[in-house]
Amino acid sequence: MRAPPQVGFLPDGRRLHLHDGPIDLIVEAFGTVPAVRQAYDAAVVRFATILDELCGELALLRSAVRPGVPRPRGRVALRMRRAVEPFAAAYFITPMAAVAGAVAEEVLAAMTDAAGLTRAYVNNGGDIALHLGPGTAFSVGMADDPERPRLFGDMRVESDGDIRGIATSGWRGRSFSLGIADAVTVLAPTAAAADAAATVVANAVDLPGHPAVLRVPARSLQPDSDLGDRAVTRAVGSLTPDEIATALDAGAACARQLEALGLIRAAALNIRGETRIVGLSVPVKRVLPVAAMVSTKQPVLEYADV
Repeated sequence: MRAPPQVGFLPDGRRLHLHDGPIDLIVEAFGTVPAVRQAYDAAVVRFATILDELCGELALLRSAVRPGVPRPRGRVALRMRRAVEPFAAAYFITPMAAVAGAVAEEVLAAMTDAAGLTRAYVNNGGDIALHLGPGTAFSVGMADDPERPRLFGDMRVESDGDIRGIATSGWRGRSFSLGIADAVTVLAPTAAAADAAATVVANAVDLPGHPAVLRVPARSLQPDSDLGDRAVTRAVGSLTPDEIATALDAGAACARQLEALGLIRAAALNIRGETRIVGLSVPVKRVLPVAAMVSTKQPVLEYADV
């Protein structure tokens, strides 16, 4: 019998921390005191069964999306499947590519169904679902290295747009990547869509066959990985400026295709401090080298109360 989900507040007393196995959420709601309390109660209730629901369909969720593969039944699993379907014709992808974003979406939906909030977010290890009431906004910081977090830029997400999901992928992250991006941050209408797209774009930031890139079969690191024997990046050695530019250009081309298809709204791609921006009318702002962190052993994107 596994341990029950862990529930508690971070030291600031404002942000709720929900942890269960591989799922680690930071939740913050804004509104009246009763509304915030109701939202947090709803988040705890919904969170309690999510991992068990996903485990019940795990074999299906680790299978590549292709014609004839049945859809899962669970609500979070269905969010995952729907998010990756638009990518399946062109890329190898499984519903697991959207798991973190879909979990964040599900918990946020429970909160907003339970209470009238002005703003809220659910951050699942950097994959984030947003709720923005009229006239509100979030300032979003982007981190380039989960091991040694450093913000390489920030942007403002406002309620009058349709961006409600942010996700980051890269070879340094908690999930495997086929590419060499330190970080690819994607903004999309939903967190699950952003999660799937970040995976695809990060895979495209690559220098195939480069001798400075160490790759190993995903199965050798995680026997039940949905990537099977596909080679995932474990280390990136010295690269010239031209090589970095080539890899970033490849990823940016992929991101522009996804933007043209309406699947994402913007993306920021980063290698060794070099960044490509796709879909933003103004450059990502440089920010002070101070990252606000939470005590969950995972880097997160931090939101300013604006």
